[in-house]
Amino acid sequence: MRFLDAAAVDAALDDIALVDRLAALFRAGCEMPLRHHHLIEAPTGPGSSHAMLLLMPAWTSAGATQRHIGVKIVTVFPDNGLKSLPSIYGQYLLLSGETGAPVALLDGTMLTKRRTACASGLASRYLSRPDSRSLLMIGTGALAPELIRVHCKIRPIERVAIWGRTNAHAQSLARELSNSLPKALGRAVSVTAVDDRAAATREADIISCATLSKTALVEGAWLRPGQHIDLVGAYTPEMRESDDAAARAARVFVDTRAGAMKEAGDIVLPLRSGEIAEDDVLADLYDLTRGHHSGRDKGDARSITLFKSVGAALEDLAAAELAIERP
Repeated sequence: MRFLDAAAVDAALDDIALVDRLAALFRAGCEMPLRHHHLIEAPTGPGSSHAMLLLMPAWTSAGATQRHIGVKIVTVFPDNGLKSLPSIYGQYLLLSGETGAPVALLDGTMLTKRRTACASGLASRYLSRPDSRSLLMIGTGALAPELIRVHCKIRPIERVAIWGRTNAHAQSLARELSNSLPKALGRAVSVTAVDDRAAATREADIISCATLSKTALVEGAWLRPGQHIDLVGAYTPEMRESDDAAARAARVFVDTRAGAMKEAGDIVLPLRSGEIAEDDVLADLYDLTRGHHSGRDKGDARSITLFKSVGAALEDLAAAELAIERP
């Protein structure tokens, strides 16, 4: 049985190869029961936030090139930032689909970061304008640099703006990426921190959000034709990163209908208010990769597209299988 720590998982996964692997598994499909959510009452007493335990199983069926069973165990402790700790921890157990024997234990936190960013990259292939040159990143947490790098690999991004609730954190991340991002991309790209979220939203071709917000950070009134909105952070029906007007203005897509229609506040809340109907959710990643929906039509420079992801066990399985292929 192999053990891959965070550094080993990170080294084993190439962004574009992972985007391609995600596309292949969404196209082929796998067994993926709905994730298990278990609420843990405020761990540190009155005034603290509830925590969450998530179990995410998936397995490939008979006839697949590789047959594996995988399960990710994730904890979400929203108050960990007050202790300078990550909000999310995870481990991923990969088993043989033939015998059930353990194959590998992988760092699930790194696996989650990498596959989440690449799922957004896969969606961007179908939904953002191919000539997108500017990116706004809302949020400065662990996912932010991953999302920025992947979006910059999918589209010819030249300018990255970063907004965070604490501007000092945005400035720190901008300085870090100003050095590392051009090396990762092999081309020049400017990275700056901004404090005017509305103005930065209006200017960006792609807006990516990865936060734990319960209030909208992207407002429909700020949007302009041709933009792509990538919403990653809000993972419960009570959380949201966009308002109803944004959902109404956009062509809406999700990673999986089963997950997003039940768990994503950015979808659940405008459905509940009647601003959008279920038919307004045009497609998920299954539909896009299988050619059932084309996404943004070629030459369409005016549609606003919105992609909401809540994560799927299929994505973890695809990433784990790719990671163990490296000796």
